[in-house]
This record gives sequence, C-alpha cells and structure tokens, in this order.
Amino acid sequence: MTNPAYPALRMRRTRATSWSRAMVAENRLHPTDLIWPLFVTDADEEQPIATMPGVSRWPVAQIAERAAEARDVGIPCIALFPNTQPDLRSDDGTEALNPNNLMCRAIGAIKEACGSDIGILTDVALDPYTAHGQDGLVSGDGQVLNDDTVSVLVEQALNQAHAGADIIAPSDMMDGRVVAIRAALEGDGYTNVQIMAYAAKYASAFYGPFRDAVGSGGLLKGDKKTYQMDPANGEEALREVALDLAEGADSVMVKPGLAYLDIVTKVKARFEVPVFAYQVSGEYAMIEAAAAAGAGDRDALMLETLLAFKRAGTSGVLTYHALDAARLIGDL
Repeated sequence: MTNPAYPALRMRRTRATSWSRAMVAENRLHPTDLIWPLFVTDADEEQPIATMPGVSRWPVAQIAERAAEARDVGIPCIALFPNTQPDLRSDDGTEALNPNNLMCRAIGAIKEACGSDIGILTDVALDPYTAHGQDGLVSGDGQVLNDDTVSVLVEQALNQAHAGADIIAPSDMMDGRVVAIRAALEGDGYTNVQIMAYAAKYASAFYGPFRDAVGSGGLLKGDKKTYQMDPANGEEALREVALDLAEGADSVMVKPGLAYLDIVTKVKARFEVPVFAYQVSGEYAMIEAAAAAGAGDRDALMLETLLAFKRAGTSGVLTYHALDAARLIGDL
C-alpha cells in the first residue's frame, strides 16, 4: 500500500483531539487484562515489604479481603505466593505437600469468601519451601535434579488443586513437568484446572525483591542458571513454549516482562495462544523508585508500561500495580 504524500496525508490529524485519539487507539487496557500477585504470611498482621514499596505480605485472615477488592474492580484472577516460615523449610521442600500449608489455607479462605467470582492462580515450584532456596531438589554435589523434582511438583500441583486452585502455574522450569502435571490432574478428575506454564522464564536480575517477599533471598545457594533461561536467547524460548503447549499447557507466560517484550511478540505471532507476561518485582520497584525520585508521574508510568504489554501481544499481565491500575482505568 502506498500512502499519499504530505500534505494530503497529515498523520497529526487523528491525534489532534482526545476523542479522535480514543477512536483510533489500537490497544486498550481493561481490568480484565490484569492478574494481581499476592503474598501470604503466617504472621498475624500485614507485613510491608521494604524492597517493594506499597506491597505487603498478608495474613490468611486478610487475604480474602484483598481478593474481594480485586474482584470488585473487575480483576478476574489473583496469584498467590507463600512466605513459608523458616522452621517449615527443608532440603526436600515437603511442606509444599502439606494439605494444611499456607498456600492451601489461603486458597480455602478465598474460595469460602468469594466462591467462583475470582480465579486463583497458584505457583508450583519448591523455592518457597526449600531451605536452600532452589526451585527443586538438590543432589549432594549441588546439582538441581530434574526428574526427582518433577515427581514432587506433581504432588504439589495436586495438593493445590484439591484445595481449590483454578490455575496451576509451574514456575520451576524443570523439563517435562507440564506433561506430568497434566496427566496427574486428568487422572485425579481435575479436568477443568488450567495450567499456565512459565514457559520462558529467564535467569534474571529483576527477581531480587520477590525473593525477599517469599523469604528465599537470603537462603539461595548459587544461582538458577542451569534451569532458568539465558537472557541472551530468544529462539530457545520458542522451543520451550512449543514443548509446554504440546504437553498440555492452556496458556504460557514470559517472565520477566518489560525487558522481554520481544519474546512476548514472537510467542504470540508463532503460536496464537493466550500469552501472559509477569511485570516482576524489580520492574515494579524501578517504577516506584523513579516516581519517588521525581523522575516521572507514577500513574502515567504504570499505565504506559502496562499498555506496552498489551501492544506486544499479551492476553494479560501479572503486576503488583494491578489494583491501582484497575481503579485508574475505571476512572478514565
């Protein structure tokens, strides 16, 4: 197509007024584009997280109130992450299999209060439960064991499904975990429980505040580069996504978000499936720090970055800004 030349074509014509800009907007944000990650604690009171201003860990007694807040502003799903007490952590992460663990009690509290009005996405990985901070079982020589870990992840997923989880989200990056979890869910009658696979999860420097939030930051021995992806690789992400879809994932996730929007776009173009991205703790903290320093307007920074996810091709975004963003969108 050949466009007419200036002045027959003036690109600024459709930008001249707010109503015209709204009329030709290619992407729009809506509260249903958002998933709100929430941290749960066994403590009796809210625990603000120093490295994530405005974000807290919430007691089980208050977590349903947060879920109801999300529901009331149109957010369709919340994601849960537990801060397991140190004395319940072990090298094999067996607390993940306890039907009365922090995650399962939080699921139950939300289901009792909100029913099916909001979805519950649960993290499947062992790092909130291990004494060493790795996402899986570790051998005597320090290797993260793939197949042995997958066996535990299957039991962890079933434990969460039994508690009432709507979406199982394996974030561990072990090979073959999606097919094993899908087979177990089908075998136990959880045919409608979705799997949102962390299909392209990178070994990123942006996770630091999250590890503080779940209590694994000070525990981590070594790094996670043998199972999380190398930030240098893009084509490898497509192979990971293809495998998880073939193994039974209903949707896939790219993590982190803003630094990996090219991966989001490639995945959406190649597979045409629901693609989600996680605006991770370090990205959240940067926006908050920039706003606090006077380097930009917080609300504008928040909405612009979320719109970038939509433009890149996401079906939705996990973001700690979800509640504030949904309220702002509702006021526009």
